[in-house]
Amino acid sequence: MHEWALAEGVVATAIKVAEREGLREITEIRVKIGELQQTDMEVFEFALKEIVRPQTALLKRAQFIFEPEPAVLKCRVCGTEWAFKDALKKLDEEQSESIHFLPETAHVYVRCPNCHSPDFEVTKGRGVWLESITGEK
Repeated sequence: MHEWALAEGVVATAIKVAEREGLREITEIRVKIGELQQTDMEVFEFALKEIVRPQTALLKRAQFIFEPEPAVLKCRVCGTEWAFKDALKKLDEEQSESIHFLPETAHVYVRCPNCHSPDFEVTKGRGVWLESITGEK
């Protein structure tokens, strides 16, 4: 249930940014969600609604816009790039769940499709972050 922690972080960060920017109301929060995070969107959206509900007028009309970012991996040995979704097809449920809770474990289960090295970097699709906040001053 890391979705609740992610939702709390998104709301807390949005409030801090709004205060820093002098916004009296937030109307839109764009959240980019990396595929490697494997966020359960139903749980994440429910958590956001529950966390926002008791908040002040600052978030009363806020709409959340989600932008998924596909994960791209790059082998440090041969330079091959590949999509995480292709690697995910080869994993069993336990391995996939391990990556869901701790994305760094991808290095244990995923190999370069060209040279089979576990030495790769995640070039896109990691984490959850605020892309932008729109509001009224």
